[in-house]
Amino acid sequence: MCEKAKEDGVAAMAACYQGFDPAAYLQYNYTPPRADFERQDSIVPWKLGCLHRAFTEGDVSGELLVDIGSGPTLYQVLSGCEVFNRVILTDFLEVNRQELRRWLRDEGDCGLDWTPYLQHVCKLEGRQPSEWTEKAARLRAVVSDILPVDVHRPQPLAPGALPSVGADCLVSCFCLESVSPDLAAFTRALGHIQGLLRPSGHLLLIGALGESYYFGGPGVKIPVVPLNEAEVCASLKETGFTLIRLEVYTLPQDMRVGVDDVSGVFFVKAKKE
Repeated sequence: MCEKAKEDGVAAMAACYQGFDPAAYLQYNYTPPRADFERQDSIVPWKLGCLHRAFTEGDVSGELLVDIGSGPTLYQVLSGCEVFNRVILTDFLEVNRQELRRWLRDEGDCGLDWTPYLQHVCKLEGRQPSEWTEKAARLRAVVSDILPVDVHRPQPLAPGALPSVGADCLVSCFCLESVSPDLAAFTRALGHIQGLLRPSGHLLLIGALGESYYFGGPGVKIPVVPLNEAEVCASLKETGFTLIRLEVYTLPQDMRVGVDDVSGVFFVKAKKE
C-alpha cells in the first residue's frame, strides 16, 4: 500500500503510518552515530545547535510556541521552552502522542532517554550539564497540550486550540515532506500551518533533502518527497514566508545507516509576511 502512496495521495500516506513504531523510529534516528554528542559532525548536535541559535538571537519571542508534527521526539523544543511560557506539541498519530505523554508525566518506560539531549542543550546555553533536571522540569511545566494535527486540512488543529491571534512561533521537524505525496501537497501543507501563525510570527523548519523514503519501524517503509533547497525556498515564498536563513547539513557516509536514503538536512528560519 505504501508504495502506491504518491499516486493515491494523502489518504494513502496516512495508511502508511498505521504501522509506525515510535520506539523503533527513535532508535533508528536518535542514538549514535546520528546522536553522538562527542562528534562535531553528528546530525543531532547540528540540529540542536541550529535551534539554539534561532531561539536565542532575540527576534523570536512571545507567549506561545507550537510544534507541528512532533512525532515521538522532544529535542525540537528544548531551547524554545526557555523562551516561551506555553508550548503545544502536536502529532497525527496517537501512538506518538502517548509516547510524549509518558515522558511529560515522568512515567518511565519511554522509547528514548532524553537526558543526553537535555545535558547538551544546557551546555549550549552556558549552563552545567548537571542542570538538565531543571530544564526537564521547565519543559514539563510549560507544555500545556499535546494535540492531534492534520497538516493536510486547511485548519490543521481543532477550532479553539490556539488563541485567535495565532501562535507566536512554529517549529516543525521532518513532518511536512514525510506526510505529503508530492511537492504540491508539501507546499499546501506549509500554507496550512502558516495560517496558525500570528502576523510577523516565526517558523523554524527542519527537513530532509534528497530523501525518498524512511523506515518508521521494522518493514514500515514510508515514502518522502525528495526536496532540494530551491524547492524549499520556492514553497516558503509561495506560502507567504520571508526567508531569514537557510542552513544545510550533508550527512557523512557513516551516518547513512540504512534506515532512509536522506543525503542532507535543511534548517530554515523564516517569518510570516
